[in-house]
Amino acid sequence: MKTALITGANRGIGLEFARQYATDGWRVLACARHESPELLELAEKHPGRVEVCRLDVEDCDGIAGLSKKHSDLAIDLLINNAGVYSEKDEKGFSHTDCDEWAKVFRINTMAPLRMAEAFFQQVSRGGLKIIVSISSIMGSVSDNSSGGNYLYRSSKAALNMVAKSMAIDLKPSGIISVVFHPGWVRTDMGGPNAAIPVEQSVSGMRQVISDLRLSDSGKFLDYAGREIPW
Repeated sequence: MKTALITGANRGIGLEFARQYATDGWRVLACARHESPELLELAEKHPGRVEVCRLDVEDCDGIAGLSKKHSDLAIDLLINNAGVYSEKDEKGFSHTDCDEWAKVFRINTMAPLRMAEAFFQQVSRGGLKIIVSISSIMGSVSDNSSGGNYLYRSSKAALNMVAKSMAIDLKPSGIISVVFHPGWVRTDMGGPNAAIPVEQSVSGMRQVISDLRLSDSGKFLDYAGREIPW
C-alpha cells in the first residue's frame, strides 16, 4: 500500500488529494491545524487508511514530533499543500505589515522545507520518493504583469527556489522535488468564481505525479503538466 502525507488536508486542494488517494487505496496521513467535519468524515469512511494528524506547520517542534511518531514509516509522496493568503496583501505598496509577511513566509515557504527535512528518511524509504509543493503562478517572476500581492507572491517565489534547491540536493537520494501551479481553483481560497473545480485540478496533478521521473525533478508545472516560467 502506498502512503501519502498531506499538509493542509482539512479543506480545499489538500482535502481533495486525501479523498482521491484514499479512494484509490492509499494510506493517507492527513495533516491539518484544525480538523474539519469533511476530513473526519473521510477518515470514518476509510478506517485504517486515513489517519488525521493535528499539525500546525508553523510549529517546528510539532513537525519534529510527528516525524518521530512515524519514524519507521515509508512515505511515497509528501505533499506540501498548507498555505495562506493574507487579506492584508490587498492594501498594496506602502502598506506592508512585516509581522504578517513573516507569518506568510513561515507557512508558505519555511514549512515545506522543514517538512522535507523532517521526513527525509521516511521519503527515502518510499517507493516513489516524491515531494510535491503547491505553489502558484503568482510566484512566477516572468509572469508578473500586474504587480501587488507582495506577501503572497514573494512567499511562493521563495518556495519555488526552495523546491528547486531540494531537487538538486536530494537527487543523489533519488528523491523528486517539483512545484505545482494548481490553477485558479474553486476553493475557499480561490473563491466561488474560480475557473477550475477542485476535483479537476487534483486529478490532473495526480496524473502528472504518477508520470514523474527523476529527470523531472526541479520543474514548475501546472495541473495539466505544462511547464510554468520561473
